[in-house]
Formats: sequence, C-alpha cells, structure tokens
Amino acid sequence: MKKYFLVFVLISAFLPWSGHSADLSALDIMKRVDERNDGDNRVARISMTLIDRKGQKRNRTLETFMKDRGPDTLNLIFFAAPANVRNTGFLTYDYATPESDDDQWLYLPELHKTKRIASSNKSQSFMGTDFSYADMTRRVLEEWKYKLLGEREVNGKKIWLIEAIPVSRLIEKRYGYARSVLFVRQDIDMIVRAAHWITDGGKLKYLDIKKLEEIDGIWVATVLDMKTVLNKETLHRTVMRFENVRFNQNLDEDMFSLRRLENGI
Repeated sequence: MKKYFLVFVLISAFLPWSGHSADLSALDIMKRVDERNDGDNRVARISMTLIDRKGQKRNRTLETFMKDRGPDTLNLIFFAAPANVRNTGFLTYDYATPESDDDQWLYLPELHKTKRIASSNKSQSFMGTDFSYADMTRRVLEEWKYKLLGEREVNGKKIWLIEAIPVSRLIEKRYGYARSVLFVRQDIDMIVRAAHWITDGGKLKYLDIKKLEEIDGIWVATVLDMKTVLNKETLHRTVMRFENVRFNQNLDEDMFSLRRLENGI
C-alpha cells in the first residue's frame, strides 16, 4: 500500500490544489457523472492502435453502434480490419442496476462460435487491448465506495479527484481493480483521467482522455489512451480514436441480437 500511495502522490503532485468541495459529496459527484447525457442511437468508427513495450504498432478498425433501452444500454461492435479479425463481433447489454450482471458475448468468425463472457472473466483483456471486458461497460454506482480527495486543475479546467474502492471482494474480482482514482471535470461532469490499481501483479493502468469534442450538444471522448505500467515501465498501450460520430440514428433494437452479432458487418 505504501507503493500505491507513492504512485498516487506522483500522479497528483503536478496539479495545483484548490481545496475541498463544500457542497457535493463524492457520491453526489459520481451520480452526476452517471446521469450525464451521453446521447442515444450512436454510430461511430474507431481507429485503434495497439503499441507493445518495444514501440511496435498494430492497427485495427472497428464499427460501433449504441442504443439506450430505458436505463440500460445496448452496444454492438464489429472489427472491420485487418482481415484476420474482420467480422469479430462484441455485444453488450449494459444494465444500470447492481441486481443484474452485464451480459457480454464475443463472436469469433474463424471458429463460427459465440462465446459468452462469464463474470469471472470480465477483468481479462478485451481482444488484446489494455481495456478489460469490464472496462467496456459503465460502472454501477452501488458497486463502489467513493471518497472526495480534493479539487485540482487539469489543462486549465477544474476537476474533482475521486477515490473509488470496490464494495466487496466479488466486485474487486469482477473488475480486477483494488482501487481507482478518477479525475472528473467539473463543468461537464465527465471523467477525463483515471488511475487503476490492478489487483494482481502490482500493475497500474492509466486512462487519459486526449481529446474531447462536443457533438450535437453532447461531450464525447474522441481520443482515449490506456496504458499498462509495471515499476514505471509501460508494458502496453491502446489508443482509440472515435471518428464520424453520429447520434440519433435509426437503430432498431432487433439489431442488438446474437443473430446480428454472428452476421458480421
């Protein structure tokens, strides 16, 4: 824990202190983040770059579709390129309540097989990236304990610094994180940075939103950079660039089905 504390000091030291918020609790802030308008019926293309510790890169292209169903969110992703992953599909039913574990399926075209992602496997890497299967869904508020660590400025914008700890060993195992520190931008209620302490192996993951754009009145993270670090050495990085983001598209709920997942692009 001393090592974790020192790392936290390092990632926070360069930010100027501006005092604690007197009006909002950590949970209040995270409720605002959770309730932020993130749009509906969204389509986008993702250019993804995987970078190993030697700096070697692999590029992938993905097509994504998102639709709200009441408080829940449906997500469908297809890999478009390169050829060796084309038509690999990923379908998620992201439930808003802690009573329902998110449903996730991965379709592997070379095996003609759909694999359901078990809860015990959601901390594993999603298709070789630095994002886990659990990272591909929203966190359920009730599954975390929050603490307001203070306020800072990042790139001239005021942020809240929030610590998040899993409420149980089961939740910790599902996400694979013993602790997270979240940087929430105050003016748009959006997480713009995060540090995650991985439960096993002493590794850390850092998420940095490199670019934000306001599209149809909705703030969208269009460049995300996630890296995995061990003893200050970057082991791997994943950069995702969202392109041609469009909301309010005509997406029928029937699109988000196992049959459609297996049909590919």
